Amino acid sequence: MKVILLQDVEDLGKKYEVKEVKNGHARNFLLPQKLAKAATKEAMKWLASQKDVIDQKAEEDLKKSQALASDLDGLELTISVKVGEEGQMFESINSQKIVDKLKEMGFEVKKSQVKLESPIKELGEFAVNVALEHNLEAELKVIISAEKSIEE
Repeated sequence: MKVILLQDVEDLGKKYEVKEVKNGHARNFLLPQKLAKAATKEAMKWLASQKDVIDQKAEEDLKKSQALASDLDGLELTISVKVGEEGQMFESINSQKIVDKLKEMGFEVKKSQVKLESPIKELGEFAVNVALEHNLEAELKVIISAEKSIEE
């Protein structure tokens, strides 16, 4: 059965794509959940009228992603952490902490977009890639430094 997706559906497709799915999947899941509608002649005409709006939105999304990528590329992100007397860190820096720091700086990035192989567990500078929509990437320089204590 051919359907027009009304929302992004994971492992199936993006909004307004026409997809061929099994009848049962369409009848029992996609149609009742209002995630898709049957690709009838009327629905296909409606989709054609939506194409201009879709193309304009896609172009805007691409421009936003390009602007975000250029802003993030080469950005230095300093995160201060508590360290012990021998310089060992009391916490590790994971994707979520990087996302939180970026959010403080006014950047909207999802945790899944931050490509960190394993949490950072030592002081220093690290290159971290951020994968954005439209296959765009930016490379951040994350600097992990010791938090200044009051006694010093």
